[in-house]
Parts: sequence; structure tokens; C-alpha cells
Amino acid sequence: MKRSTFLKLLFLSPFIGSSMNLKSLKNITDHLPATEPMPVLFLGHGNPMNAILENEYVQGFRDVAKKIPKPQLILCVSAHWETNGTKITAMQKPPTIHDFGGFPQALFDVQYPAPGSPEWAEHIQKIVKKTNIELDLDWGLDHGAWSVIKHLYPEADVPVLELSIDYTKSPKYHFELAQELQILRRKGVLIIGSGNIVHNLRMVDWTKMNDNFGFDWAIEANDRMKNMLINHQYEQLINFHQQGIEFQMAIPTPEHYIPLLYSIALRTEKDELTFFNDSQVGGSLSMTSVLIK
Repeated sequence: MKRSTFLKLLFLSPFIGSSMNLKSLKNITDHLPATEPMPVLFLGHGNPMNAILENEYVQGFRDVAKKIPKPQLILCVSAHWETNGTKITAMQKPPTIHDFGGFPQALFDVQYPAPGSPEWAEHIQKIVKKTNIELDLDWGLDHGAWSVIKHLYPEADVPVLELSIDYTKSPKYHFELAQELQILRRKGVLIIGSGNIVHNLRMVDWTKMNDNFGFDWAIEANDRMKNMLINHQYEQLINFHQQGIEFQMAIPTPEHYIPLLYSIALRTEKDELTFFNDSQVGGSLSMTSVLIK
């Protein structure tokens, strides 16, 4: 569809009426080119240094990109953008954010100049009914997004938007919000959750960050989460705080776990779920990543 036609639809949509229902929203979306359902990813992003290192995890990101169609747009839910309310990046050229400290200058020198898409941001804003999404012109791409997406699409030739995590809301809320994004899978959009399903920085053994090593509780939590994912046990995953001490240690704060809920909420009965980069680092971090297709 021509950009001018899309913008015309966006202009006319406010006049359809404030009580626009989901059917009306679907009619707008139907004007976009239909595709086969795009896969969904959850990426364990781990150490920001993975952006410039050569290791098994980086290779895992590259390999998974070869297994999926190239998207028209990437929508990323990153653990590193928490807000009061839900926001979506809506600038034409999102900046590369170096939201960390204490790393080599080479990491701060990295730029990932993927374009944004104000048009797509406005379109997604209209699709979601669970909340009012604010168009954001200040954020950009944090390392939860660019440090892994750069390995999927090193040419930075796919537009990337970020959707923030509203820290005031429950896990169930995020799961249900993600379900409203399902229609985007048939419009060439690759939705990525970026975090870590086991993420306890206070208990990291920094002497073993280069080893595939996990504490017993971290391995058990990771294995139980994987079994729940395989068996569609989403209620247990949503109510992770009720799953015992291992889960409490694996998820001391929810921001790195919530992106997983966004990814699995988009899985259909026809989708297969597979794991890659499935190992532990530093004792209390898991790089386990998920492909849904």
C-alpha cells in the first residue's frame, strides 16, 4: 500500500467515531498487505557486551534470523524501557541509547541506525484498546533492543519500534495487552520480547561470566519455565510469583521477565515453540531464547 494511502486512512480514522470497535480497526488493518503469520521471538539478551563479542549466543541470534522471513517492521518490548503508562517510539530516526556504564569505549561507540516509522507507531496506537498508547519522541533504541537486533539484521535496514513496559501494571495486564497485537503478525511485523527469564544480578558470580554455569535454583527455575512454555501453562507463567522460591530468586524484579509474556501471548495453537541459546551464565542469568512459528 502506498504511504499516501496509509496516511489518508490515519487521517480519516478519528472521524469514524470515538466508539470505533474492533471490527472497524480490523478494516483499517486490512488495507495493509497481508502476509503469512510472522514468527515471534523472545531473546535472552544478557550482557551488553554481546553486542560486540563473538560467542555462541551471538551466533544463535544470527542463526535464528536465517530461519524466519525478513520482516517489514520490528516491534520490540525491551526490559530496559519501563514507563508509567505505555509508550511507543514514534520518531523517524530513533537514536542508539547506551543505557549502561562501566563498559569499554568500543561498546559506547556502537551505533545501530535502523529507521523508525511514525506511521506504524500511529497505526499500532489505534489497534490497542486496552490502554492509551502515548507516541514517544524522546527514547529511541536501548541496549535491550539494539544489542540483539543488530545480530539479526546487521544492515539496520528494517524499521524498529519499541513498546514500553508499564511498571504500574500486573503480569496479566501485559499478557492481555500483547494479545491485541496478534493481527500485526499477519502484516509482516516481527514482535520481539527482549529480557532474561532468569535474571538476578545480585547473585551473579562475576568470575564465571564466561562459563556455562548456573546455580541449582536457577537451573530448576529455567527448566520449569521451559516445561510450562511447552505445555501452554500460561496461568502459571503469568502468576510467576506463586511458583515457589526458585522463581522468586530467578525473578526478583519483573522487568526482564515481562517481555517473555508479550511473546508467548502471541502464540497460537498452530505455532511450534523451540528454544535456542539455552544455557546459564554467571550462575544466576539465563540466556534461554524462544522461537515461536
